[in-house]
Order: sequence, then structure tokens, then C-alpha cells
Amino acid sequence: MRVFLAVAALVAVASAASLSLEDLEFHAWKLKFGKIYHSVEEESQRKLTWLTNRKLVLVHNMLADQGIKSYRLGMTFFADMDNKEYRKLFASCLRSLQQNKAHSATTFLRQTLPKGYFTDIKDQKDCGSCWAFSATGSLEGQTFRKTGKLVSLSEQQLVDCSGDYGNLGCGGGLMDQAFEYIKANKGIDTEDSYPYEATDGDCRFKPDSVGATCTGFVDITSGDEKALQEAVATIGPISVAIDAGHSSFQLYESGEHHSPVIGQDYWLVKNSWGLDWGNKGYIQMSRNKDNQCGIATAASYPLV
Repeated sequence: MRVFLAVAALVAVASAASLSLEDLEFHAWKLKFGKIYHSVEEESQRKLTWLTNRKLVLVHNMLADQGIKSYRLGMTFFADMDNKEYRKLFASCLRSLQQNKAHSATTFLRQTLPKGYFTDIKDQKDCGSCWAFSATGSLEGQTFRKTGKLVSLSEQQLVDCSGDYGNLGCGGGLMDQAFEYIKANKGIDTEDSYPYEATDGDCRFKPDSVGATCTGFVDITSGDEKALQEAVATIGPISVAIDAGHSSFQLYESGEHHSPVIGQDYWLVKNSWGLDWGNKGYIQMSRNKDNQCGIATAASYPLV
């Protein structure tokens, strides 16, 4: 038995010795994000892309360590995708915004949030429902501002039920159209009563489980960061549209995004890609820098 165990141990050591640091890091990354590939060929291709992104991250962070870059990159959930595939993955998220306001198809809805008004970080997963998360996030904040109670609201209800208002579920939508639906519907259910499923489904709204109502919405002057700043300071959470198609968003980890100077004014933006993206789900975006990534282009908030 001792001989067998010794041989097994030697085999294990030999196998580990044959693995490179990159192999071990890739394996650990797959375990962290639950990545499963359908063939050896797919895994091989994904690993090559992952290695390319790893080099990008390492070089960028070397510059960050020297103070040349103000933010850091990391091996996020999207690290096995090239930027073209990453853009395509969420291209439908704001399809309506692209059509109605000539905005980029890679623009995502996020929220600029003060402290105390927001629920925990959520994860939209493989569904173009960013618009629904932005709508619930700002409505959660406004409801808290009015009632003092912070209640997580149902993105799934917006995905399933607001099609008549121009939204396309996991195929994209707009926060203003979500607010219109909530107003007409006389409310939106709580997250607990109508949990998120990351897929299109039949509407299952329960009138007795309403967590918030909405009487309308206000659009902030397009492109006006001062107006957005005033709204955040006096109103609270604001839904915004941003272009998140750059590799710096795909692999963002922490720091002030696209700022040449560390410590300048920034927006604190809540994402819906889970806690493992960015700084525990958040990103700092430069403020008063030519409307960076269109952050003030399509901002709005609900009335409660």
C-alpha cells in the first residue's frame, strides 16, 4: 500500500510539474467562474484568447503600478472572449436606444449612486436585460428616498411583462419604457416574489406582491454632466446609458476609469455583472471629461 501511495504521489507531482503557471491560473479561473467548454477544441481556443487578454492585463497593470494608468484590469468572467465577441454578447441590450436615439449598440444602462440608496450588486447573466436592472436600481433608490425602506425589485417582471411598451426582454429595452410600464401596471413586484431567471418567460405579475410604484419619469438634459450631477445630489440614484464595449470595461477591476490623473472627480456607477466584475460590482468613471462613454447622454429617473 505504501509503495502504491508513493507511486501515486510521484505521478501527481510529475503531472503538476508539467503544468505551467498559465495552465494553473487558467484552471483556477475556470473554477472561479464555473466555466465549462463543450470540446477540447473549444477549450483550446478559449485558452488562447484568455492568454491574450492576460498579457493585456499584465502590461496595463504594470503601467498602473508606475502611475501611468489610473485604473487596473483583471481576469473577469469575460476574459476568455475577444472584444468582438464580448460586444456581440450584449449588443442587443439597448437595441431600442440605438434605434430611437442613435446611440451605440454597445451602450449599457447603469446607475450613478449615492450611499444608502441601493440594493446589493446583481447579475444579469447571459441576458440583455441591463435596461431592467438600471430601471429597478433607480426606482429602488427613489422608493427608499420616499419611504425609508429599501426593497429589491423584480427585473424578471420587466423582462416578461413590459413588451407592449417597446421592450424586448433579454433582447434589449429602455428604462423609460420600463417606467411607463410600471406606471400603467400600478406597480412592480419584489425580487423575492418574482425572482430573476435570466431568460424570457410568461408574465406572472402578482398585484399583492407589489414592492414599488411609479407615477412617471424625468429625462435629464442630454449630455449635460452638470445637470446629472445636480440630479444625483438632490434626487438620488439616476439611470444612465454608457458605452461599455471597450476592452477596458470588459476587463475592468478597479480605479478611476480612463482618467489621466488619479483622484480627479468621478462617477460611482453600479453595474449588473455580479460581484466578481470591477470593484465588487462598481466602476469609477471620470466626471467632467467630455461626457465619458456617453454617461450623461440618456439619463433619467422615476417619479414615485
